[in-house]
Amino acid sequence: MNGEMPYRQETADCFAGKIGDGGLTAGEFDPALAATAPVLEDLRAKFAEASLPLLRLPAMREDLPALEALALSYRESFDDVIVLGTGGSSLGGRTLAALAQGGAGPATGGARTPRLHFMDNVDPASFAALFAGLEFARTGFVVISKSGATAETVTQFMVCIAEFCKHAGVARVAEHFTVITAPSAGAQRDNPLRRAAGRWSLPVLDHDPGVGGRYSALSLVGLLPAMIAGLDGGKVREGAKQALDGALDATAPDECDAAVGAAINVALLRHHAVSATVLMPYVDRLAPFASWFRQLWAESLGKDGAGTTPIAALGTVDQHSQLQLYLEGPNDKLFNLILGPAAGAGPRVAPDFAREPEFAYLAGRTMGDLLEAEQQATAETLARNGRPVRVFRLTGVDERVLGALMMHFMLETIITAGLLGVNPFDQPAVEEGKVLARRYLAKMGGG
Repeated sequence: MNGEMPYRQETADCFAGKIGDGGLTAGEFDPALAATAPVLEDLRAKFAEASLPLLRLPAMREDLPALEALALSYRESFDDVIVLGTGGSSLGGRTLAALAQGGAGPATGGARTPRLHFMDNVDPASFAALFAGLEFARTGFVVISKSGATAETVTQFMVCIAEFCKHAGVARVAEHFTVITAPSAGAQRDNPLRRAAGRWSLPVLDHDPGVGGRYSALSLVGLLPAMIAGLDGGKVREGAKQALDGALDATAPDECDAAVGAAINVALLRHHAVSATVLMPYVDRLAPFASWFRQLWAESLGKDGAGTTPIAALGTVDQHSQLQLYLEGPNDKLFNLILGPAAGAGPRVAPDFAREPEFAYLAGRTMGDLLEAEQQATAETLARNGRPVRVFRLTGVDERVLGALMMHFMLETIITAGLLGVNPFDQPAVEEGKVLARRYLAKMGGG
């Protein structure tokens, strides 16, 4: 798979030569970029020795036939599919599946596509509303927890399996539930979710213990829901492989988009106190991508006083709700705009419906023309006001493009962690909240 990269990264509006004092000088940027070289070399070594499983996912194909067979079974058997999980167990699949809402990746073989519900919280009202609208005999469940001990997911699972049995019977449980969790081996010697699945005779798929939840979108964790939605998992990985190959094959850091992005983030933080990074797609189907990025960036980098705060935004919506702050509030943000091809797309405004002089500029224009003009105007306005702006121009909006974007930001996150001196794969602070939650449950009594 060669050819054009699925996106183009434009960084000129991050530099002082274009935006003035809010941008980076060569003296600020060049040392940060040079410091990415050993991080890239470490990534190449890990890839060569296969010691970081995440880097091997883009080239994998041997697991796809079995996943496609299972996804086809779900598409043919169910009207609704409930994906139970939280954080990385949910956000990757939700992000990929959102492509299907706009018609990308039609269901293969003419198979019908069920409604997917990603239940990543434990709000009782949400589950009551969900259950009220389900025909359980036509509903499938995918339960995802790497550890098998995530309190929210385990609770969701227990509640859903009880509700299913009430409406559809115990005998059919194994036909409607699939569990994805780590094997009971190595560091994960006792997986309670796997034991519970065994008691119900549920099929269990192995979550690679070497791939963290927030990095798991390219594994079965993200691809199974995407394939149930009718998307092509192979194309997702093709895009990811193209982005990964571009990084690993770079002969210098300035040839690696992810290294350039990491250096911009760190140099802006160190020299301009830019402590937040806004990810703002101008494509509705990519709104979940901004949420996926937010977890990836925050949980990987926010350690030992390091990191920047990720902010999810959506154009054109946040032009009306956030742009005032972005332009005239504190200059402490890097703006990352993701722009899809829009000009000429969509319905056209008929001149007869734009007779008022104030609407004349819309006559004969398509909805996509307006979106194109809006996204270009936002990028230019931010830059004119001295705000650092990075633009990603997409060749389209499909599985290959999204796979490439996901791989880019995973690599950029890992490289940024290297520059900040933190481990991008752990999350020690999160454990404190889990311990306290269990303590509060114990104090409640009753049950």
